[in-house]
Order: sequence, then structure tokens, then C-alpha cells
Amino acid sequence: MGYKYQILNFYGWWQFGACLFAFLGLISIWYHIGRKQKDFGQVWLALSILCWSISGIVIVYFMARMEDGMLIDHLSYAQVAELRLNGSLSVLSLLNSLFILLALPWFKYLPKYIAPIIKSNYWPVIVGLPFLFSLLPTLRKLILGIQGGLISELDVYYSVLTLLVLGVVLWESFVKRRLVLLAYLSVICILITFAAQIYKLTDHDVNQILFSAIFKTSLIMIFFALALSWVKDLTEKITSTSADIFLKAFRIKKDEKSYSNKLSIKGLNGAKEHIIDISDKNFDLMSRFISKRIEEDGWLEIKPKSDSRSGKLFDINDHNEIKRLVAAILDGIYGKGLWSRVEHEVPLKSILFEMSSQRERKIRLLISAANLGVV
Repeated sequence: MGYKYQILNFYGWWQFGACLFAFLGLISIWYHIGRKQKDFGQVWLALSILCWSISGIVIVYFMARMEDGMLIDHLSYAQVAELRLNGSLSVLSLLNSLFILLALPWFKYLPKYIAPIIKSNYWPVIVGLPFLFSLLPTLRKLILGIQGGLISELDVYYSVLTLLVLGVVLWESFVKRRLVLLAYLSVICILITFAAQIYKLTDHDVNQILFSAIFKTSLIMIFFALALSWVKDLTEKITSTSADIFLKAFRIKKDEKSYSNKLSIKGLNGAKEHIIDISDKNFDLMSRFISKRIEEDGWLEIKPKSDSRSGKLFDINDHNEIKRLVAAILDGIYGKGLWSRVEHEVPLKSILFEMSSQRERKIRLLISAANLGVV
């Protein structure tokens, strides 16, 4: 067996220990945070890594059997052991891919063109049927100890399918969380993993081990980065109250004829200050809200949809003006398109504004007049 045995034996112990540690790390993050959120995506990802850990100890076990070189019938014990090792690793590889695919419905950000499929109740069936189709010939190789041609490498094709879906989901998750560098790193990791899967179809054992070690380490780090980005997402969820917020609308002169409109927000999730640029219309509307709140009772009247009177002037022509103002604030804080309606728009709107309980067409700032300013 020589150096090849030593490399595989070392690699098996390394994979067992490193992946077991990574599994425990992800489960720990889930236990402290995800369990309370009833989010089981990290559990599936952790189980996929556990499959790699089990693969490591399987390699060590079969390396010992292959080294024995005992004869079974007309085939050497080492040959049979190698065939069954490959079959065992194929089964674990299939389980690894299945667990990753089962984790995807728990991802918060999914590409629009595949989100309905992944979020559907049929997703376990969609990923489960190819899994079973790939598993049967793989079990044949494992149980009978015989090669089954290309059909015995269906775990590679299932893994490639998993990589394609995982790649676009990871990209969407990191980009939506404004972690662009991690998005590009995830693409590189997926490409390395793809190369490692292709190498499985060759006889270059040492190169397979090298690529396998690289892609598993990289993918584990990406999974941890994903878990931490999820924690970051939770910390950015708007949890402040109206009493925490300070607002100030002001203008800065750019040249003799033009100004830039600014809105200062302090106290949002404990942040010291966000200074954002807003349009003239949004600046005028926010200035009206602030001035009314400081000088009077603060209420602004919204024009009814059915009102066709041309002579009557209203403070706000329609509800969309308020929606555009809130969207402009969120764009300035989080970035355009990088916030969600449920976790950002709705909470911010409830913090900033209140509707009249007696007249639904009246609205005002919920922020205390002492926390407001306009220049």
C-alpha cells in the first residue's frame, strides 16, 4: 500500500476530526440562537458536515482492512474492501447532498426564479426522488462489492445538481446581506467543489484527496460565514422604540444654486447616527411632519381616494408618499433593495408614525417633539 495508504489514513483521521468539530460548532450556534428562532436550516447543514466526518472514520476503517491483504474467494480482500469503501463513501456523499438541499427552504434570501420551488411543500419530493434513484445502484455496489459502471457514480451527478442550486442561493444570501466579498468567495468555493466532484470520475487518487481537503475546508468556512451573516441579520432587525429615535432634516449647500437634502437618524438599534440623502419631495414631506409635531399637534391629513375637489388642499396626496419616504430611509440605511418589508419596513413605519384612532386619514410622527429638528 505504501505512501498511498499513509496519505489516505492521515486524510481519514483529519476529515473525521475537523468535520466533527465543525458539526459541533454549527450545532452549538443553532442551539444558542437558531433553536429559539425555530430555524432548522443550520441543523441540516450541520448534518451534511457530519456525513463528511463519518466518511473520514470509514476511510480509516477500510484502510486497515485493505492493508491486511487477506483473500476472499478469487478476489483479494483489499480489492473487495476498496469497492465497499467507495460504495460507503458514495452513500455518505448522497446523504451530504440531500441534507444541504433540505436546508435550502430555511434560507431567508432565495433567488426569485427558484424560490417558489424551494419553498413549496413538494421540495422534499423534488430532491428525494433523485436521491433514491442515485442511492439504489450505489447500494448495489456497496452490498455486492462490485463495480456498476458510470451508474455507480450517480452521487457525483447528484452533487453537481446540489452545487448549482447551492451556488445561486449562497450568492443571493450574501449579496442581500451586503456581504459581496463573501458572495464571490462562495462562488470560488463552489467551483473548487465542482472540480473535486469531476475528479471523482478519474483514477487520480492523490489529486482527489487534495481537492477534497480544499473544498471541504472552504465549504465549512462558507457555512460558518453564512451562520454569522444570519446572526448579523438578526442584529440588524429593527428593535428600537419611538423613544430611542432622534430625527433631524437639514440641507447642505452644494453650490450657489443647489442644495443636498439630508436626514439624520440617531438611536436606531443603538446606532449613533445615520445621515442619508433624500429627494426634494421626501425632504419636504419629512419637514412637514417634523414642523407640525414641534409647533402643533402634529397631525397631517391624507387626501381621500374618492375626493375629486380641486380647491381643497391636503397635507399628503396619497399613502404612497409615506411609503416612498420610509423606503428612502431604509435605502439610505441598508442599501437599495437590501431590506425586507416584514423585518424592516413595517417595524420602522410603526416606530416613526401613528394613525389617528378617530380619523384614519390623519397621520403624525410618533417621535417626541424634543427628539426632532429641522433646518
